[in-house]
Amino acid sequence: MITLVRRVTAACLLGAALTACAAAPRQAARPARPAPSTTTAPPTLAPGPGGLTPVFTNGSRGRGRTVALTFDADMTADQGARAAAGEHFDNPGLISALRALKVPATVFMTGRWAEEYPDQARSIGRDPLFEVANHSYSHYAFTGDCYGLPTVSADRMRADVERAYAAFRKAGVPDARPYFRFPGGCYDRRALRELTPAGVTAVQWDVVSGDAFATDADAVSRQVLEGVRPGSVVVLHCTRSAAPTTERVVRAVVPELRARGFRFVKVSELIGS
Repeated sequence: MITLVRRVTAACLLGAALTACAAAPRQAARPARPAPSTTTAPPTLAPGPGGLTPVFTNGSRGRGRTVALTFDADMTADQGARAAAGEHFDNPGLISALRALKVPATVFMTGRWAEEYPDQARSIGRDPLFEVANHSYSHYAFTGDCYGLPTVSADRMRADVERAYAAFRKAGVPDARPYFRFPGGCYDRRALRELTPAGVTAVQWDVVSGDAFATDADAVSRQVLEGVRPGSVVVLHCTRSAAPTTERVVRAVVPELRARGFRFVKVSELIGS
């Protein structure tokens, strides 16, 4: 499932409702994030008003020309049969392009994607060029009326996030970040409240690439280049079947943005600055 955008600038909308396996039972005593590693803890934002989960949209506009490319690796539980039949929800060519271009990036991964592509999840998670963050396990919406997505009940929201982290650990991702992207970008006060005990920072974006279901790479590239400002977070996708132009877009926009003086960073650097 491609992450969709609650903005009029989005190029595409979700075409069909999704289904997924039920999340594991709620476990109030266990934090959602993986066990701390021996490395320095990644930066997070302080809780928002009322102690709610904080939301990060973009970095500072005045601390250098930095930009974070983020990629949603989307897959839901009901798509396993489609993957077995040959549909590609991964995009190894895109990851290879990022490596060749030496572009740091943050990959927001669903737990189901990590289960389907454990070798790729582990390779991404162990590459210092990248960081893996949480995009839920099931890709159920955390609000109602979110582009036709089925919804996860409030009492299962945290469990769904925890299940994704468990899938990352099982795949061999050593240190998934405490960052969470809401499916469809949809959230409300209740969702922020339910995820407060997880200790995550919710990460949105300020630049919609429009790569979801797009077939015109040039149009997507123009949309990215027109939208990027210092501190921007760009939302793209790591799913060949539903975002087939993304590798071409990356190969086009990276040299152009570098020519404009931009430096590519991970989300963690933007949050930390």
